[in-house]
Amino acid sequence: MRARLFVLAAITLLLGACQSSEQSKDQKEKKSVKIYMIGDSTMANKEANRRPETGWGMVFNEFFNDKVTVDNHAVNGRSSKSFIGEGRWKEVYDLLQPGDYLFIEFGHNDQKFKSPDRYTNPFTTYRANLERYVTEAREKGAIPILLTSIVRRNFNEYGCLIDTHTDYPLVTRLVADDMDVPFVDLQRLTEFRVTELGPEDSKQLYNWLAPGENENYPDGVQDDTHLNNKGAHEVAQMVIDDMKKQGILTSYIK
Repeated sequence: MRARLFVLAAITLLLGACQSSEQSKDQKEKKSVKIYMIGDSTMANKEANRRPETGWGMVFNEFFNDKVTVDNHAVNGRSSKSFIGEGRWKEVYDLLQPGDYLFIEFGHNDQKFKSPDRYTNPFTTYRANLERYVTEAREKGAIPILLTSIVRRNFNEYGCLIDTHTDYPLVTRLVADDMDVPFVDLQRLTEFRVTELGPEDSKQLYNWLAPGENENYPDGVQDDTHLNNKGAHEVAQMVIDDMKKQGILTSYIK
């Protein structure tokens, strides 16, 4: 009799533990999540008069369920340096709460060597700025994620896609490795995609318009840096696919 009672008690405790574990898992999955994004024009929200130019951060929320809020603070023309210098980082830092996510994508404008307020040496100032974002985000209990810049559509006369970002993507990867930060290599992912499409078809991802095609660009535009709506969705999907591989926010992705 005692043995039977002991077995029944053990089963009851086991079932209770399993139920508690499932409830804890459900509560964790139902918890709301806030994603903050900091970066440049390739990520930023665009005014109506700039459309169809679209930052991939504009459409990022479409890939998550209603438990996720995306707060995109990326701004056109900003570098890792000017984002700090203009007080934009402090604004985001003050908002960060434990459990928030911070997506960091700089590099395009850090190359502006004729602009002292933006230019950074990749191995010194740029690296120090990325390390600051990561360290200070963690101080607030937030989870930083580093991303390299999307590739520029820069084909040479022979049809080869030529890199324009020099050492900035490498340094981003080094910081991610050294500080154990989740990392999405958008330079690599977008380079593969743009190369696959080739010199002509890759225009469909960028803000390329013929004269008269769009009222915002009556004379047309040939922009090899900024995405259109299609390109923004493709890049956002690349980020989502990489997050799934790394097990980041998977229960919140549609």
